[in-house]
Amino acid sequence: MASDSNMDREIILADFQACTGIDNIAEAITLLELNNWDLVAAINGVIPQENGILQSNFSSEASQANTFGPHSQAAAETAAVPPASSSSSSSSPSSSAFCPVLPSRHIVERQSRMLNFRVEYRQRTVEVVVEEGSAVGEIKQILETELQVPVSKMQLKGWKSGDVSDSTVLRSLHLPKNNSLYVLTPDIAPSASTSQNSVLQESLNQNFLLVINHREAQRDYSLNFPGSRTIQEVKRNVSDLTNIPVRHQQWEGWPATASDDSMTLAASGISYPCHHLSVCRRSSPANNQEPTEECADVHMVSDSEGDDFEDASEFGVDESEMFGMGSSTGCRKAPMMPENSENEGDALLHFTAEFSTRYGECHPVFFIGSLEAAAQEAFYGKARDRKLLAIYLHNDESVLSNVFCSQMMCAESIVSYLSQNFIAWAWDVTREANKARLLTMCTRHFGSVVAQTIRTYKTDQFPLLLIVMGKRTSNEVLNVIQGNTTVDELMMRLMGAMEIFTAQQQEDIKDEDEREAREMVKREQDEAYQLSLEADRKKREAQEREQAEQLRLQQIQKEADDEKEAIRLSLEHALPPEPAEEGGELISKLRIRTPSGEFLVRRFLGSTKLQVLFDFVASKGYPLDDFKLLTTFPRRNITQLDPDSSLLEAKLFPQETLFLEAKE
Repeated sequence: MASDSNMDREIILADFQACTGIDNIAEAITLLELNNWDLVAAINGVIPQENGILQSNFSSEASQANTFGPHSQAAAETAAVPPASSSSSSSSPSSSAFCPVLPSRHIVERQSRMLNFRVEYRQRTVEVVVEEGSAVGEIKQILETELQVPVSKMQLKGWKSGDVSDSTVLRSLHLPKNNSLYVLTPDIAPSASTSQNSVLQESLNQNFLLVINHREAQRDYSLNFPGSRTIQEVKRNVSDLTNIPVRHQQWEGWPATASDDSMTLAASGISYPCHHLSVCRRSSPANNQEPTEECADVHMVSDSEGDDFEDASEFGVDESEMFGMGSSTGCRKAPMMPENSENEGDALLHFTAEFSTRYGECHPVFFIGSLEAAAQEAFYGKARDRKLLAIYLHNDESVLSNVFCSQMMCAESIVSYLSQNFIAWAWDVTREANKARLLTMCTRHFGSVVAQTIRTYKTDQFPLLLIVMGKRTSNEVLNVIQGNTTVDELMMRLMGAMEIFTAQQQEDIKDEDEREAREMVKREQDEAYQLSLEADRKKREAQEREQAEQLRLQQIQKEADDEKEAIRLSLEHALPPEPAEEGGELISKLRIRTPSGEFLVRRFLGSTKLQVLFDFVASKGYPLDDFKLLTTFPRRNITQLDPDSSLLEAKLFPQETLFLEAKE
């Protein structure tokens, strides 16, 4: 039977190859196996029915009878029958079995099957349907029309048999009906617009980290923005953080390509993923205004003031700046600080606002609060965080005030150095009431020597910059810088004060670290001691709980034992007396073996109820709640019998050996 089956499959394989023209035996066998070796179904799967090669009325009997077997080759050579002849012969029984006469080779080739190709190129997919007899070059010509890619620049990849030439016939590749290919164009670079658009689209979905330095506040903001956010939106967010309106913001760090605030961050050309910027308030144009007519008249000065002017000219200061000419401060109406301000913080707010109005926004950040609070901030933090205290004393009546403020206090190098290393506090001593108030504060915080030093300075020697350093016992004034100085000299004196402070600070840091180390060791020892105490306490409590539990269990056991003993005694007293051996009544002698191997022997009247026997056993310490009473042979559980029945009824007469067994 196996040989016949193999022979049948060989015949079907030969007929299938003759019908379809598939020379590849492995491919032909695969197609037949997919159709369970059904010749008609396999041929229909390769050659569509609409080609008219196989008719639907082709019966399965023809394939079962292997009609094509011995004559397959002859049929293949002579089956080229015109449609008319086939129709004329369809009425005869013999021709009905041979209705789908096997087509000749030229008919198969003429009615070649169609192949489907799914071709991918970049982001596109093209469906191509060609005949099996077509060449590879014909597919490329179709793709040239669809993809607008020259055939000479096109590489068609994805063939299972490796690379093929344009002249290769598809039939020779023995392809399945559905195929997937892809196109490569290594000689054609992506268009610039396409590349730029894809990069820009990708950038719009990225997040940019902007590190923005607020120069006046000496503070950095790290802000995340998507690439789709515009520069204008970034500036608005920064306005909310810095209180600098967008129109007053002066930026540094934007690339030259960021020429329009409406541009997105992705298109602005900033660095990815992080870009650094800085912002400050745009300088007020007040310093560049021409003097008004009201300010044109300049008051006459004394000879002594003239000497000061000559000294000032050595520092490169213009005389017009000395008098306030060319500046709006020459005609100022509002004082730097109100005279009767009750709160020092409010007075400093007024001072800072007026200072900004006169000399611009680029100035030291003055501490807003009392002198005591400023000293607390500078001196009494951790040693690493301490700073020097710079007290600026302003006097509008001094001709040097305008020069010192505009040229020294507002110089970027001075502002930066003060902001990094000093707590700056300011006061206006133009009015006598404010000056007296300052002297009182200095006497209270720094001693009478500092207050006396301030008193000794004349009006034309103002403004003053006092550099104060905090020490363990008392605060010390390191330097008093007068108004008749230059930027370089001011910087040198500030740096000299910093050297002294740094040396003292290093000692303080060392002492603080040693103290913290000692405190840390002490804390660790205390914690270890506390942990030890806690462990001992828990251990002691656990022991106490265990002892209490043991006592409780012992008490419960004792009570249970006492109760059992009481029950046993009561049962023992309630037992009837043991009858004599030679009495006139029927006597039953029972031997009861205990779990320990001992025997309990006792006589009972034959009429005695089983309950008396049970009580007797319980009185000996074997209650029926924990034990059962059994006979030896046959094995019976006496405790399951009716306790009101007699020993005679339980067949425990005249004698019986029983044994006790503990219940599970």
